[in-house]
Amino acid sequence: MLNSEQLEQLARLLGDDKLLSDPVQCHAYGYDNSRRQGHPDAVVFPSSHRAVLEIVRFCNRHRLPLIARGRGTGTTGATVPVDGGIVLSSERLDNTLRIDPDNRCAVVEPGVTNQQLQQAAAAHGFFWPPDPTSAAFCSIGGNLAYNSAGPRAVKYGTPRENTLGLRAVTGAGEEIRTGSYTTKSVVGYDLTRLLIGSEGTLAIITEATLKLTPLQEAKRTLRAIYRDIHHAARAVSAIMAQPLTPCALEFIDGQAIAMVRTFSRAELPAQAGALLMIEVDGPESSLDEACRAIASAAGNAGLLSLEQARDPQQATALWATRKALSPALRNVAPKKINEDVVVPVSRMPTLIEELEKLSRKHQVTIVNFGHAGNGNIHVNLLVDPDDTEQMRRAEHCLDAVFELVLRLDGSISGEHGIGLVKREFVARELDPASLALMRAIKRQFDPLGILNPHKTLPD
Repeated sequence: MLNSEQLEQLARLLGDDKLLSDPVQCHAYGYDNSRRQGHPDAVVFPSSHRAVLEIVRFCNRHRLPLIARGRGTGTTGATVPVDGGIVLSSERLDNTLRIDPDNRCAVVEPGVTNQQLQQAAAAHGFFWPPDPTSAAFCSIGGNLAYNSAGPRAVKYGTPRENTLGLRAVTGAGEEIRTGSYTTKSVVGYDLTRLLIGSEGTLAIITEATLKLTPLQEAKRTLRAIYRDIHHAARAVSAIMAQPLTPCALEFIDGQAIAMVRTFSRAELPAQAGALLMIEVDGPESSLDEACRAIASAAGNAGLLSLEQARDPQQATALWATRKALSPALRNVAPKKINEDVVVPVSRMPTLIEELEKLSRKHQVTIVNFGHAGNGNIHVNLLVDPDDTEQMRRAEHCLDAVFELVLRLDGSISGEHGIGLVKREFVARELDPASLALMRAIKRQFDPLGILNPHKTLPD
């Protein structure tokens, strides 16, 4: 815990306008979307790389925990200050330093929101592919910390594939630059990809050089409705096995459809058991052929209807069902357990079938939706946390879900990260030798263990 002398030193270092120490004011920086709550001793708001460097060195001198935070949209508790200490908010590191269309690059600070970057890039005819659901609010720093992607990852990749280099401060208080300003370089180890997804446990990112992609000329939207989730899952495998890759392939199951019917005016067939939202993009002249190829792959004995939007208004109408899902879930289960898992696309039918069995066995309602094009499914256990027996069943069910995913050659986290919530399960996916190497890397970057302690790796 910071004492008064340390707070005075910090205030002199940063200025009073860049420091909070009142517990009431600090409270909002102690939790994220996981609903976990911590209590920071102070919150700092650096506005430059130099200020971040000074803060890290201060925390090293006094051996104080330091937790980097974007906008708090994460769902795994990765920005929750478990042992107090200092939360470093990146919200004032919010400059778009350069948009370079000639080299298809953008250079931004971590506090820039995803939407701000997209708008700046679009003015030059480009976009940055990662597009999480929270894009309007989440920060680039958070996207990088979690390797958060969104629907477009199926075609365009995650932040790891769309970041050229980083400027950062390690836990030891050393300044580093990783990667390069070019799309090809094999000099040294790939520290850029190492830092992306590390949840602020190795270094604090102060600047990112991002790879931009030209905006496509046109986009088409299709909605396929199936009798059951099994036929929909098989359609996903068929779509992804043909040459044309959709730019989005989203999936929701029958339980989700039932909720949407209750909380929206979406018009769906009575027997609808699953739904796919499909988008294809490219030159206008090629999209009719692309849609025919996708429609052919999507067809099977369980297909009830396949609609294609011909204008933006129709596309919005087709997306209405998917957009209504999150509000519906908030109404039905505001404290649901939301886990994102990922399996090989060919294993999706098996995953969905086995999740149905687990739902019945443990008497827990499970709602599935997500980015089906890369097998990234959000598994939602609808529970009442005040019901002790229900929570006990849910914990056993969740344990079985992770065992199932690993048995199918999958991963326990696709884009939400590990944080606090999944740490106890990490050793099931990673072998002891790999974990030992990762712990050694952590010690090399952060010898005193000040950066985001108790996150990502099991103790």
